[in-house]
Parts: sequence; structure tokens; C-alpha cells
Amino acid sequence: MTNNVGPRAVFGVIVPSTNTVVEHDYWTAGIAGIAYRAGSMHIPNPVMGGDEDFQALLVQIRASIDTAVRDVLTAEPDRLVMGMSAETFWGGVAGNAAFEQRLRERSGLPVTTGASSCRAALTELGCRRIAVFSPYQPIADKEVGRFFTEAGFDVTAITGLRCPTAMDIARVPAQRLDEVVASLDGPDVDAVVQVGTNLSFVAQADRLEAELNKPVIAINAATLWHALREHGMSDQVTGCGRLLREH
Repeated sequence: MTNNVGPRAVFGVIVPSTNTVVEHDYWTAGIAGIAYRAGSMHIPNPVMGGDEDFQALLVQIRASIDTAVRDVLTAEPDRLVMGMSAETFWGGVAGNAAFEQRLRERSGLPVTTGASSCRAALTELGCRRIAVFSPYQPIADKEVGRFFTEAGFDVTAITGLRCPTAMDIARVPAQRLDEVVASLDGPDVDAVVQVGTNLSFVAQADRLEAELNKPVIAINAATLWHALREHGMSDQVTGCGRLLREH
């Protein structure tokens, strides 16, 4: 038994200090016997209003991730889950692989990242032509597109919401996300993918899948699905999209 609230597993979740959505999404999914311990990356300057600001935000993430991992390891988790996504797409497929390897070496644990989770989810769902949206600036959207293209997907479009701060990601209205998905969808699109873990979208993606009759992947649902399945757990969850409900 890992502990009383997580007898099956404890997942260490690495999040920016500005993030209010990831832990909520994981706990709301209601996976019995799984506990989550967050390690926080200190973000003293959350401005991300342009490409230079976004790069500066990544510098803050890179400077604080080791401390976040150090702290979360004190809870003796069974797996690390990256509750932040931009850095996991940076550098394409090779960049993601190197990032995961560094974390495995630092922690001694298996690692789930947003980029790898989305890749595995799309493969599981049989989707190749995808449209993507993010809260990011153009410099980050370019890296997201690079990763998916190198991973073998045909990216038809990427829409960045250009959120001015990291906290504003969690303030994007649901109506705005409906509009973005509608603008990206089309008969040539197999799936719509959302990245940016502080964007609250899991329940909305579940609704949109029913309306569009195609996968709409919320990154927080994808990382939870990946962590569970890679950990040998087959729990099926309603309300979080077909990925967790059917696969």
C-alpha cells in the first residue's frame, strides 16, 4: 500500500506555481485509490504577452523544475507527471525524449509528459490529421507544430490564444474555446487537440466530442490517461472524453 489515500499509486505532478487547473482536473476525474502530490515551479514573473516574454517564462520553468522535482520526491511518488506542457514540446520529438530522459535520471521514476501523452492518445484513437489550439505565443505554437509533424501527424492548423499572463490561461471563457474549436474543425480534421495545462477544457472537450462526433483531446485528460495506462491501470472514466472512457 502506497498510503491511505493513494493505495494504488501516488503520482507526483509538476506544475507551475501559477497553475490552478491540473490538480483540479485530476481529482475531479475521481480515480479511486490514486493520489496526487504537486511539486510547484516558482514563476515570479508570469508575463507571456509576446515571444520574448514566453521565452523568459520558460527560463523561469527551467530554473525551478529541479526544485519542484526534489520537493515532490519527498512524498515517495510512483510516477512523475508533467502538469505543464510547453517545455515538453520544445525541440520536437528529440527535445521531448531528452527532457523525459533528464527527468527519469533525476527522479528514478517513470515519466509522463504532455507531448508524449498527446502522441500516444492520437495513435490510440487512429487520428492523423489534427488541428491544435493553445494559450501560447507564436514561438511556442511553432514548437508544438514541429513536435506533432515530426511525430507523423498532419497538422492542418494551430491557433494560439496569446494569453498575456500565465494566470490568464485559466480565465479564458468556455464560449471562446467553443469558437476556437468551431473555427478549427472541418471534414479533413480527424481530431482537435488542446495544449496548455492551465486551460480548463476537460469537461468541455467531452461535450464537444459528442457534438462533433470526433475526438477532442484535452491535454490534462491525455496525461492522466497516459499515466494510468503506462502504470498498468485500466480504469475507465466518464465525463473526461472518449480516451478515458473507452481506451
